[in-house]
Amino acid sequence: MAKIDIRAIEGYEEMSAEEKLAALEGFEIPEPDYTGYVKKELLDKASSEAANFKKQLREKMTEEEAAKAKAAEDMAAMQEELAQLRQEKIIQEYTSQFLSIGYDKELAEETAEALQKGDMHTVFLNQTRFSTAREKALKAELLKDTPKPPAGNGGPSASEYQKKLEEAQANGDYTAVAYYTRLAAQASQN
Repeated sequence: MAKIDIRAIEGYEEMSAEEKLAALEGFEIPEPDYTGYVKKELLDKASSEAANFKKQLREKMTEEEAAKAKAAEDMAAMQEELAQLRQEKIIQEYTSQFLSIGYDKELAEETAEALQKGDMHTVFLNQTRFSTAREKALKAELLKDTPKPPAGNGGPSASEYQKKLEEAQANGDYTAVAYYTRLAAQASQN
């Protein structure tokens, strides 16, 4: 509810209560200024008139003008669809390239869309995610392919030392003979 600005009444402060009451009763509130605003009824009326004029214009158009207007609308729709298809094609090409590098499908699609839109922050963020995941996978694969060391005393058997002992004797290498004799004895004890 609007309040009355008592500063608009001259001498209001010095008036008695009866005078103030009389001044307030006689006070006229100015009409609000709606400059720049359009009432809803006027807007609705203007919209319906515009629709009527458009309808009348279509009725007055010749068949040739109507065909030109329809062709122009169709051309605009086709151009919009073509632009959308081009964007989708670019995204699919980028996605296939990211998949060939080794990206998973979801990350490849997200990165391709970001690249098509020019969102390089997301592209680099996804590249970092891919590199980290790829590094982890490579480490896991290397660990999987690494042979496990034999448990306990997994050296050669006594018979293998015996063969080497015989070779050393045949060659006349007495230092090797002593060495392989000791190892063969240890292997046979274990």
